[in-house]
Amino acid sequence: MNAFELLVEDMRNVLGPSSGLDSSDVDVQDLTHLLERYASNPQEWAPYYWPDDKVAYTRNLVDEGNGKANLVRPSVFWTKRKCRCLINVLTLPVYVQLVLVWSPGQASHIHDHGNAHCLMKVLKGSLTETRYGFPDGDKEKPMEMTSERVLKENAVAYMADGLGLHRMSNQGSDFVVSLHLYTPPNVARHGCHIFNPRTGERTHTKCGNYSEYGRKLQM
Repeated sequence: MNAFELLVEDMRNVLGPSSGLDSSDVDVQDLTHLLERYASNPQEWAPYYWPDDKVAYTRNLVDEGNGKANLVRPSVFWTKRKCRCLINVLTLPVYVQLVLVWSPGQASHIHDHGNAHCLMKVLKGSLTETRYGFPDGDKEKPMEMTSERVLKENAVAYMADGLGLHRMSNQGSDFVVSLHLYTPPNVARHGCHIFNPRTGERTHTKCGNYSEYGRKLQM
């Protein structure tokens, strides 16, 4: 097992018995320190490196938790004029870990995080993070930028809706790679909102994966 695989396993162990970063038994700093300790090695995360310059970035699934969060779903049916109910317990992942591969000169939309937490680490190159405030009311007006910073290789960052919205961009001439932890994986399940920078208009969008566990999906 290489150092990247150990990092993924360590993150899984920290989050395993919980329902995500909101749980009292999970410390964001513990996860941050795990990410900071890992020195990026391209050979180790190569199975998740899927560049495609026809899109702004690719989403490549590394791990989706161990299903500790339970969803109870009743199934009701009739038999011999009696109503019966079966209780189906579905296990759902409490987080997802993704490797994103960013095309040169491309950027994400301004987006929210679906009421989830995001920790990220730059594995190769540099990414520019531009943050914005949420639009104020229904008035159409340009989005207000609140900050901008460059995240260099091995930098670690945290983002959540309580901190506003952001856009990630690759302003260089080569592909950039980053590792992202989302918990709970609301965006993977339900999508997120993207925002028009000129008007603040909000649109819901789904987020699909380009590859899963090192295998490219049929598009």
